Amino acid sequence: MHRSEPRRPRRRSRLAWTAAWALGIATAALGGCERRDAVSPDAPLLESERNTIEVFERVSESVVYVANARAPRGDFFFESGRPPQGEGSGFIWDERGHIVTNYHVVHGGERFSVSLSDGTTYDAVLVGVAPRKDLAVLRVDTGHALRPVELGDSHDLRVGQKVLAIGNPYGLDSSLTTGVISALGREIESIAGTRIEDVIQTDASINPGNSGGPLLDSRGRVIGVTTAIYSASGGSAGIGFAVPAAIVARLVPQLIEHGRVRWAGLGVQVMPDHIAERWGIIGVIVREVLPGSPAERAGLHSMRVDRLGNPLEVDVITAIAGEPVLRVIDLVDRLDDYEPGDTVAVEFLRDSELVTVDVELREVF
Repeated sequence: MHRSEPRRPRRRSRLAWTAAWALGIATAALGGCERRDAVSPDAPLLESERNTIEVFERVSESVVYVANARAPRGDFFFESGRPPQGEGSGFIWDERGHIVTNYHVVHGGERFSVSLSDGTTYDAVLVGVAPRKDLAVLRVDTGHALRPVELGDSHDLRVGQKVLAIGNPYGLDSSLTTGVISALGREIESIAGTRIEDVIQTDASINPGNSGGPLLDSRGRVIGVTTAIYSASGGSAGIGFAVPAAIVARLVPQLIEHGRVRWAGLGVQVMPDHIAERWGIIGVIVREVLPGSPAERAGLHSMRVDRLGNPLEVDVITAIAGEPVLRVIDLVDRLDDYEPGDTVAVEFLRDSELVTVDVELREVF
């Protein structure tokens, strides 16, 4: 009779025993206590999450995608498959189809299109531009009323308050990012080479394609237009900038009504800053006072020089409405706060004597 060897017990590896021991401990722990840390898919959202979702769902319908391209002569439509020269975002200003965006989004374009949140695309007409503040207005005819944004007040913003940005970064439509206001009162340079003052800085992610989209407060009101980023790579580095709503509220109605901004001026031509520096003068030198201008009526004089070009008599503008004017850009920025017909106090030096006159500003081009 054949006898078989007794079967040897299988040996579990140390790893197998360790795993089994750990599993047993974990099972015992779960079975002997309440699962208070488990997250249910039906758990209520946090209040901050509900706020973010509500704002996005309400406002995203008013955010659009803007594209521009140069049109061949005689062709007024986009060619199929032809990529736009520029692209960005915008938002619906009113029910009549006016769209606010950045000037640099439409700059150089001859044809424009606007895509709404429902995916429909319309040809757009350029209504007006304000390069000095990097703003532009387009208009689309959809045949039905559009849902405009609600404009907020950028005067009472505070560093640290929550903000949301909706736009089309890299062409990805209806993208939402959130953050806070990082700083207020920043200055950036516009595409026209002028300064944009009181700019909002935020850490909400802003990338190419976000330009022209709205920066919103926690109530969904537009407090700025996302305009620029500071980045060494070209992508978001957590330092974005938005033109404040106060500037938008002042300029957009003018662009819609006149197709341009009615800038206010004194009616003078001035010397460049490097000449003032060479002569050791702090302020803006009035080179010529235009005939019949507000400056002439207020008593400012054109510059007089000798045969060698050395100054004999100069008026040097040093302040507008009490705000110092050190360079030409300061003069431009101070006057940007006013409209034709406004009266401002102009301080200037003549023969070391400080003179203050009231000047009624007029429109300049």
